[in-house]
Amino acid sequence: MNAIHRVIEIFLPYAISVLEIIGIFVVCWSGIHGFWQYIQNTFMKKRLDLQTNLAKGLATGLEFKMAAEILKTVLIQSMEELYVLGAVILLRALLSVLIHFELKEKPEKSKKEKNESSDK
Repeated sequence: MNAIHRVIEIFLPYAISVLEIIGIFVVCWSGIHGFWQYIQNTFMKKRLDLQTNLAKGLATGLEFKMAAEILKTVLIQSMEELYVLGAVILLRALLSVLIHFELKEKPEKSKKEKNESSDK
């Protein structure tokens, strides 16, 4: 059993780092792509769905970061670490829920706007 714990202690920090880097990359890429879409909407008068695309990218990035936080729970050795990790997970989960809520509200708003414009 000690061999398994040793393998986990060696392998897990690398897995956590990879997931966090992927999450950071996804959030950065989404921000850059969102800024590019903003530029296109503003100066080229395109009608790209900037908010939905950015929110989806941020939600995906947060999911990778949450996966890393969940894996960190295996390495916890004290209650103080557990409290800090629990708070981080709670905040990230709250952000994720808010982003998903915004994504669900967006299509409903656009449907209402289309119905109102077709009624005129």
